[in-house]
Amino acid sequence: MEKLILSPPEIAAEFIEIGAKKTGSKARGLLILSILAGAFIALASQGSSYAIHNIQSVGLAKTLAGALFAAGLILVVAAGGELFTGNSLIIISCLSGRSRWSGLLRNWFLVYLGNLIGAVLVAFLVYRSGQWNASDGALGGFTIKTAVYKTGLSFESAFFLGILCNWLVCLAVWMSAGARDMAGKILAIFFPIWLFITSGFEHSIANMYYIAAGIIAKSDPAWVQAAESMGVSAEKLETLNIVTMFTKNLIPVTLGNIAGGALFVGMSYWLAYLYQERSRPDLKIRGKQNAV
Repeated sequence: MEKLILSPPEIAAEFIEIGAKKTGSKARGLLILSILAGAFIALASQGSSYAIHNIQSVGLAKTLAGALFAAGLILVVAAGGELFTGNSLIIISCLSGRSRWSGLLRNWFLVYLGNLIGAVLVAFLVYRSGQWNASDGALGGFTIKTAVYKTGLSFESAFFLGILCNWLVCLAVWMSAGARDMAGKILAIFFPIWLFITSGFEHSIANMYYIAAGIIAKSDPAWVQAAESMGVSAEKLETLNIVTMFTKNLIPVTLGNIAGGALFVGMSYWLAYLYQERSRPDLKIRGKQNAV
């Protein structure tokens, strides 16, 4: 009878084969699944923004946003998708000698590109839907305000917020890999994701949507006026563009996400459970496991 849950050492061993499968995936399938994952995270981002855009209490707003945003990673795991942040855990397979480092870099590049395409696609579709006109344009203003905040972070702040974010995201992925039924996976994902959003940490793939959406919304004078009424200055609006999307946010946040997932989760558990333990038969797990 199959176990209902894996122990942490067994999860670590499972990720050796998960990483090998991911680094060996064909480019076409990998890119399609990455686009879908980027879209899922973007849909969760938009949904949480809609729910909180006129809530004055920051704590309450973030708490509600976190509860809704968890749906993004649940969709990635349950429906199928390739998410860059979760794929930081491929490092376990590389450290164990099962996967090549070149395969990890190939996976990260294709998945990051696909996630970006999916996130920007959803931003464009939401724009064309006219949804940002909600609350007399307040949602459009909030969309711009969110993007301006994210591109206004210092490199150091963005980097460390990225570490904290993906530490929790990869723990969610890690625990979901240990659950053998759908309910267990959902519960494993929900609480760490809720915590990271409530804490205000920075997720590179979600930010692909948030900042792209803000740049697009900036093209509408009514939404700009709404953003200005929320305290966004003309000077800050001027600095919101594609260049600052990467230099002021995505680059430092992505580096932080890699450190948070690969070092604080992947390498930590590899050192704890797999280092010099390759010959242990009790850690050789058979069967396929769905994880991002």
